[in-house]
Amino acid sequence: METLIPIINRLQEVFLTVGADIIQLPQIVVVGSQSSGKSSVLESLVGRDFLPRGSGIVTRRPLVLQLVNVAPLQERKQMEIGIKAEEWGTFLHCKNQIFTDFSEICHEIEAETERSSGDNKGISPEPIYLKIFSPKVLNLTLVDLPGITKVPVGDQPEDIETQVQEMILSFISNPNSLILAVSPANSDLATSDALKLAREVDPDGRRTLLVISKLDLMDAGTDALEVLLGRVIPVRLGIIGVVNRSQHDINTQKSLEDSMRDEHSFLQRHYPSLASRCGSRYLAKTLSRLLMHHIRDCLPDLKTRVTVLSAQYQARLNSYGQPVEDHSATLLQIVTKFASDYCNTIEGTARHIQTSELCGGARICYIFHETFGRTLQSIDPLGGLTELDILTAIRNATGPRPALFVPEVSFELLVKRQIKRLEEPSLRCVELVHEELQRIIQHCSSHSTQELLRFPKLHDSIVEVVTGLLRKRLPITNEMVHNLVAIELAYINTKHPDFTDAAQVSASVNSQQAEALDGGKRWKNEKAAEEKAPAASFGSPSKGQAINLLDTAVPISRKLSAREQRDCEVIQRLIKCYFLIVRKSIQDSVPKTVMHFLVNFVKERLQSELVGQLYKQPLLQELLIESQDTAQQRTEVAQMLEALQKANNIISEIRETHLW
Repeated sequence: METLIPIINRLQEVFLTVGADIIQLPQIVVVGSQSSGKSSVLESLVGRDFLPRGSGIVTRRPLVLQLVNVAPLQERKQMEIGIKAEEWGTFLHCKNQIFTDFSEICHEIEAETERSSGDNKGISPEPIYLKIFSPKVLNLTLVDLPGITKVPVGDQPEDIETQVQEMILSFISNPNSLILAVSPANSDLATSDALKLAREVDPDGRRTLLVISKLDLMDAGTDALEVLLGRVIPVRLGIIGVVNRSQHDINTQKSLEDSMRDEHSFLQRHYPSLASRCGSRYLAKTLSRLLMHHIRDCLPDLKTRVTVLSAQYQARLNSYGQPVEDHSATLLQIVTKFASDYCNTIEGTARHIQTSELCGGARICYIFHETFGRTLQSIDPLGGLTELDILTAIRNATGPRPALFVPEVSFELLVKRQIKRLEEPSLRCVELVHEELQRIIQHCSSHSTQELLRFPKLHDSIVEVVTGLLRKRLPITNEMVHNLVAIELAYINTKHPDFTDAAQVSASVNSQQAEALDGGKRWKNEKAAEEKAPAASFGSPSKGQAINLLDTAVPISRKLSAREQRDCEVIQRLIKCYFLIVRKSIQDSVPKTVMHFLVNFVKERLQSELVGQLYKQPLLQELLIESQDTAQQRTEVAQMLEALQKANNIISEIRETHLW
């Protein structure tokens, strides 16, 4: 199981090469307030001085520290392998540079910190990656974070406390990380900022280990026994006390070996019952053991995550396609596929079928039979016609002579007026189908032909060609639909087989003629009888004025006579019957016209139009220029896929026996 930590370190290096943080690897994150002794704890784990020292906030960038246990120099000399030094370090940002002097490691950390954070106490979230090789260390991966501070100094922003806390939370929120909370023994544990942040992301304490530093600086007569035993605040992974080097020890360059001996002596004197479970050496062993067990627990999910991401990135890489080699073949392939997808969308056989809304041929069908059909059905055959309009048309058709019968001219005049109302919804139907054919272009561009998005100029050119083809066919289709209505207006076929009301009205007119002749005879007889009878007296002219009928006011509205009412009903029946015949014809012929002159024409001519306008040698190079984003994304995805494949190979090296 000791091999698990080096494997995680290798995984970390693999993903660092592509600058990605898509896999949350197990690691130990060191958290503590400013000057809580975090740096001293880390140096005690390494056994060397290598971290910057000073007052105020010293750690201003996250430091990812990988400790790698190597064989002693003498053994490596005998095997003639490895670096000719007992201990050394390397930085990720210093390629192929080896540091054997740990003071140079300290200077490099300071220089790299100032490079991105400034030289006046500014902080940066960009990590520094340091790997230390030594026979004295245990395999560990730790992250040292800036100490929690309250008051900004130097060029630090006013919200420095919030920035530091957010940086810390971004690391400890990783569910695969262990939290090493450092709190000094000479402060109240209940006010520990490190524990407070740890509890926010790990309320159960499953990932938190508490280190009580500076045990030797407690007030006289007090000790940390209750704290170390977990009676003040229990911590599930344990509480370990350590003794840090004092500033005097650092100034006098007291060695870490001597400090550890003094630490052991102090623990034996003051905490004899806990001496075996406290101290820097015990802390290092505990951290190594906890990290190995934590890696073992995280490994199955980690392997699943790598496998899933590999499949996702492979699919993304496939969607970007390969760099273009044969421009002619590539253009023909893309154009043919676009034309095929366009036609399939109309026919309803496309691979990408919409489930949220109607699209393509289904929407055209809806336009024909629902939108257009319902609109025609909603048109009232007699809409806009009043009885006065009908009577006026009848009188105008008879000229100066009173009409004995309903003139046919008035029927034609009125029915043409009603048929004309069918033209506007018919042209609107053409417009709706044209809009849908335009929408299919965008649908095919974004769903069916992903490869087309690689070439923005080709995409725009295809859209322009198809749009132009539709634009040319639109006025032709409109003209044909206009002609359909004009044809109906050109000849009113009163002998149409479905015009059944015409025969009924004809019979009614014949009966009216007979009644009119009989009425004329009765009128003559009545007139003769009146002449034989004595004249009626209307009053003496001397007693009243003569009546002038022309002086009587004509009423604005009046009740129609029986004759007028009958004439109106006849015209209305004829108009309604004939209008329904024409409407049925228009409802059937307009969709057929649109399909023939617009939809089917575009389907049949689309590919030849695209090839004819785009397949030209001077245009090939220009049209098949990839967008910079596509080329860059393909490179990034290929690198990430390679990293994931390496990670998968590394994880596959782990045998089941390594986990126990």
